[in-house]
This record gives sequence, C-alpha cells and structure tokens, in this order.
Amino acid sequence: MTDTATPKPATPDEQDPFARIRPYHDHEVSEVLVRLEQDRELLDTLTRFRLPGLTQRFPWLARQIARLAIKREMMGVKDVASFQTRIASYMARMIHTTTTSFETVGLERLSEDTPYLFLSNHRDISLDPAFVNYALYRHGRDTVRIAIGDNLLQKPFVTDLMRLNKSFIVPRSAKGKRAMLAAYQSLSGYIRHSLIHDRHSIWLAQREGRAKDGRDGTESAIIKMLTMAARTADKTRPFSESVSELNIVPVSISYEFDPCDLQKARELAAIANEGRYEKVQYEDIQSIAAGISGHKGRVKLVFGEPLKGDFATPDDVVAEVDRQVLQHYTLYPSHQLALEKLAASRPQLRDEPRLAAALDVSAISGAERAVFENRLAGVPSELRDWWLVQYANPILNREGLSIDLDEKLDAAEATAND
Repeated sequence: MTDTATPKPATPDEQDPFARIRPYHDHEVSEVLVRLEQDRELLDTLTRFRLPGLTQRFPWLARQIARLAIKREMMGVKDVASFQTRIASYMARMIHTTTTSFETVGLERLSEDTPYLFLSNHRDISLDPAFVNYALYRHGRDTVRIAIGDNLLQKPFVTDLMRLNKSFIVPRSAKGKRAMLAAYQSLSGYIRHSLIHDRHSIWLAQREGRAKDGRDGTESAIIKMLTMAARTADKTRPFSESVSELNIVPVSISYEFDPCDLQKARELAAIANEGRYEKVQYEDIQSIAAGISGHKGRVKLVFGEPLKGDFATPDDVVAEVDRQVLQHYTLYPSHQLALEKLAASRPQLRDEPRLAAALDVSAISGAERAVFENRLAGVPSELRDWWLVQYANPILNREGLSIDLDEKLDAAEATAND
C-alpha cells in the first residue's frame, strides 16, 4: 500500500500545484503524527468517548493518557503504507464484529498493473471507500486515493487523518462560479495526474452526497469534471478518448442493513414535510462513527468491467455506469421485506408485474424475517415508510421504477436521484 508519488514540498507552487488537496506523502507522515499527538481537539474527542468520567474531573490527565495512547498506536508508523496497514487491522476487527459476511467479486478481471478510477454508488460516508481499500489490500493490491468533500473536514485533525489515509479534497464550499470552476479544474487535473503520471488508482462516488433514499445514480456533472482536464489540454480530442484514459470501473457496494438508516429516514421526512433539513453540528462525523460501529449484516462489493467504447456524451457514460452498478447490486431479504411492507397498502406495487418475483418472499427464512422485523420495530411510526423506502428502492431502480410516498408509482429512469 505504498504511495508511489515522488515526494515534493507541500507548497502549492509550480512544483506541487496540488499540495492543498492531495494526500500526504511519505516524508510528511512523521510531522503530521506529531501534530496529531498535540491536537487538543482530537485529544478531547478521544477522551470524551473513552474516558468520560476522568475527562470531567481531570481533563489534563485524560488528555495525557490519550496522547500516550496515540503515540503507542502509531509506534512504527513511518509512512503512508504503514499507517494504512495499521488501519487494515481495525477494518478486519470492524468487519468481524459488525458484519455477518464480506464478499468481493470481480477483482480477478482487473489488471494489477493498471490504475483505475473506481466509481461507486454511495451509501456510507467512510465505509464505501474503506471497503474498496480493504478488498484491494486483502488481494495484495495497492490501495486507492480517496475523494472526500471538504464539507466533512470540519476539524484540522480530521483533515490530517483523512490525508494520511490517502484522501484528497473535493471542493464543495467554494463560493461563486469562477471559484468553483477553478476548484474543479484543479480537482480534475489532480485525478488525471494521479492516474496517468503517478499511475495510482482513485475512488470517487458516483454522486455528490449519499443516496439516502436508496436510489443510486451517477451525476453527469461528475463525468464532466473528470474529463475537464483532458479537454482543457486538447480541445480537439474526442470525448471517448478522454473517458478511455480514465479507466473507469463501476463498483457496486451492497449493505444488507444501513447503520444510518434511521437518521436518513429523519432527513427524508424533514425534507418532504418541511422542505429542508438542517444538520446539527458535526452530524457527518457522527454518521461516520455510526456507520463504522453499527450492524451491517451482509456486505458485498462487486467490481465491474472497465468502460471502453465510443461514449459520445457524459450521459452515455452515466448510462453505462448506472447499468453496471444496478446490475451488480445485491438484493438481500431486507430489500424484499421492505418492498412487501410498502406493497401491503399500495395496490400499484402489488399489481406491478415487474415486481412479482421480488414480492415472492417464500425463500426468506423465519430468522431473516425476525431480524428485519426487530430492526423495523425500533423505527418511529411517522418515519416507518421513509425507512422502508430506502431498502425497497434498489429493487424498484433495477426495474426502472420509483415510488413517491404519496401513493404514486411512476415509470422512471433507473438513474433517477433526489
């Protein structure tokens, strides 16, 4: 898991134009670790979680214990690879304690020597790329550089930790069209530089923000951004060539249960009922923690086929990415049982011929139904349908359908997103 880029000074100048957004290089790791050991906000965050009683009575002592704990955990970490090896041990423990299985399919079709742009559906803030990385690591392959929105980097220590883990920053907070254009040109340039010059793979979500309602679909703006650098360098170059050089591989990540499903239901309901949803401070960080620690049941990762061929427009690319993501998405009993619950009061679902197979739940065991019912029992009644629709939508997506909770079933593009 070695970061193969040649170390350069962390200064945004002509020699290192991506210094503000790129992951840290090996020679920067020691300095960052020292900074983290001294970061009071990180220490306080750790102590509030692990030593709440001591933190209230003797905060200085709790911080010192946390500082020593960080130093102990990072002992022997000298570069990005050793940092990620340490993370791999935590991933293995998390998978053992919060999933019933973790399966990877399709890596054998991909060359070990080719850098790819893994474009995946997006359900969990941190775990989607983490599972991709762990799958690569477990198969002896180099890990990816991870695109992460700057909206998540609300604390300096979070930024440091993410960039140590080979994350690069996606600008979402830039103000004004000119600033946004410049930011996305830089981002596109960095992704192209990573793939072509550094020959280092990239992970990127197919859309901005998680698919909270379970409807996976690629945003054409993502494809336009990805090809921006190539089109700027050579305006006469065919669009299909700009796509081909990226080596885009659609990735489908399927969770039997989403640890953040209840929070997503609250957000969906608020938007529907009030027209907007206001996040509380550090809510995204809380979602990251919930995703890591919460029960996920079965998890499956499917790597698709690299995109090749004549793609004339971004929408052509969108259609192929979405086709592969939806085709490879694994449907679990949780998806069928959610659809069954929604169909119980909606004839348009029960009578839809394309849903007949999915509504046949005879193969689902009593134990699987009990797990689902127990989880549903913890959902407040006013959020119940919003919770169910997250699990039902992957089935509807595959059939080119979508459902509004106002009793309306529409034929829709399978890529539709809210």
